[in-house]
Amino acid sequence: MTSRRPSPWLYAVLLLLAAVYIFPFLVNVATSFKTEPDAASNPISLIPQTFTTAAYDRLFTEVPFPTWFKNSVVVTLFVTAGRVFFDSLAGYALARIHFRGRALMFALLVAIMAVPNVVLLIPKFLVINQLGIYNSYPGLVVPLLVDAAGIFIMKNFFESIPVAVEEQARIDGANTFRMFWSVVLPMARPALVTIVILSFQGSWNELNHFIVAANDPELTNLTKGVAQLASNQLGQGTKYPLKLAAAAVMTIPVAILFLVFQKRIMNTSAGAVKG
Repeated sequence: MTSRRPSPWLYAVLLLLAAVYIFPFLVNVATSFKTEPDAASNPISLIPQTFTTAAYDRLFTEVPFPTWFKNSVVVTLFVTAGRVFFDSLAGYALARIHFRGRALMFALLVAIMAVPNVVLLIPKFLVINQLGIYNSYPGLVVPLLVDAAGIFIMKNFFESIPVAVEEQARIDGANTFRMFWSVVLPMARPALVTIVILSFQGSWNELNHFIVAANDPELTNLTKGVAQLASNQLGQGTKYPLKLAAAAVMTIPVAILFLVFQKRIMNTSAGAVKG
């Protein structure tokens, strides 16, 4: 029995949807290489009348973009590493360790996932201020080290791993953490890659938390700085090329991350199927 080939119309629709999706990004990149009069008169043109890198030159000379970039890199690396460790640790505890109140704790975890982040901004500010970490790197990093969605993903993945794989380690005298670290965690590579991608993207693009966690210009990150550019808080005028140059540079690390880890996800999934 032969399978039907997809209709050419389906390919046409998919190409159209892809074009609609990618067009704003192409406009972003193209405008970043325009002059300000060109950007104002031809806002959606993909070909600059006069190709120039002036916006990128101004980005590193007129605004503290290097400071924003450094802060985003520092916070994102610490948050990603923390979430990979703490989310997997909490997920393993909920999946494997039987303790009183485990079902209630998991129910609360699911409930937290349903709460909009904006609702928690004021309580988060009060806690950060009370702990004395406002306007500091710990204030930017610590509240983001664990997230409910990551714990949920890791718990479900650990539950899919047979308990029997830990029996030999238990017989050899390994404690709970040893079984988690040496036996189960290496098997959770696909889930860990997912957590890395989600954590990196989430913390790199985070804005609301950084607004309430600090107001020191030296602690401004990329999303907050680009938002200030977009709202003209750093000067007058449209400055479309400058704003979109900042946005274009901001997308590069996330794009690289997806390109690198996409192959890892495919490889680990293929290995799991073969096994």
